[in-house]
Amino acid sequence: MQPSPDDARTADRSFPEGGSPAPAPAPAPTGTAPELAFRPSLFRSFFLGGFECSTHRRRDGQRLDLLRSTRHDALVAADYRQLAGHGIRSVRDGVRWHLIETAPGHYDWSSALPAIRAARETGTQVAWDLCHYGWPDGLDVYSAAFVDRFAAYSRAFARLHLEETGEAPMVCPVNEISFFAWAGGEAGLMNPCDTDPERAGDLKCQLVRAALAGTRAVREAAPGARILAIDPIISIVPRPGQDPTDARGRNEGQFHAWDMIAGRLAPGLGGSPDMLDVLGVNYYWNNQWLHGGEREPLLPGDPRHTPLRDLLVAVHARYGRPVFMAETSIEGERRAPWFRYVGEEVRAAMRAGVPMEGICLYPVLSHPGWDDDRYCPNGLLELRDGEGERPVHEPLSAELSAQRGLFRALCGAP
Repeated sequence: MQPSPDDARTADRSFPEGGSPAPAPAPAPTGTAPELAFRPSLFRSFFLGGFECSTHRRRDGQRLDLLRSTRHDALVAADYRQLAGHGIRSVRDGVRWHLIETAPGHYDWSSALPAIRAARETGTQVAWDLCHYGWPDGLDVYSAAFVDRFAAYSRAFARLHLEETGEAPMVCPVNEISFFAWAGGEAGLMNPCDTDPERAGDLKCQLVRAALAGTRAVREAAPGARILAIDPIISIVPRPGQDPTDARGRNEGQFHAWDMIAGRLAPGLGGSPDMLDVLGVNYYWNNQWLHGGEREPLLPGDPRHTPLRDLLVAVHARYGRPVFMAETSIEGERRAPWFRYVGEEVRAAMRAGVPMEGICLYPVLSHPGWDDDRYCPNGLLELRDGEGERPVHEPLSAELSAQRGLFRALCGAP
């Protein structure tokens, strides 16, 4: 199995000089009928905020816990209220399996209950990541026990959510299976820290098994649950004179996890069309690049760059499922121009018939980097010491307000 390459997900999200998107469009008119008949309905707000919730072990053995590092776990209610002030009533957040399953089959929900209750109290809709790269120590990711324990944990969470809120949850069972398989199975950047491309294929299949088992368990425990399948969309371009075979294979590989979940590929894993519910696509400025070497990013305006709208159209044409932008961001002062560019491309995709359900600012809260804890200024909100509201990146806040008006005019988005 050819694994998908990574989405160039690194701590550095700065947008290179010369690649800035076009100036902001004029504000949308108010009080007019929406341009499109399609009206997004999956989320309470078209724009979501995603909290970085990685819990993997790095290759040096250190366990990350970004919810703790950003103090979101302690300030979750305040964070949700602050986002509501920006019109964001839906978020992506994480459940930390390694903290919850203290022994096989024994669950301590003290790390998850505050967020579940804060969401209920603030009227925030949450899409929960059940496995965001991390799992309990001592559990072999390649073992049958991994799948069984993940399914049991997923079922237990769904029951808990139903008991606490009266509603079936919205979950992403395993986040970014394709990137996960590359980073953990081929590049050795995170657990299980393998460096064999064939092992990456094994890891991808195993993560799909777990995702399918988790999906079934959640649906059994809480009928009506919505399931998000989230992965990067990419475009790799071969260099002049380079054999294009590997680049083509890796481009096709970005779809393998979704194909497996849908039962189109490796049907022995147990996939079927009904297992694929909502597609979440992640897209950063460096999700298109030249194959091999330094992997130079291909930016908007480069003739080798594929417009984001075309990538979205292709994904929807392949699967016919609702789509949302599950992650997008950039570092520094280019946050607002990048967000403007993404909004323009998503609107173009919607005009071409793609049922886009939302755009998630991910991360919505700046955070310490994966590798060296350096500060990554890529959120709408910034970290701060002490209490009180988090500082706001005002240019991005203003752009968010403008984009909300544009999508309201386009499709009546909430």
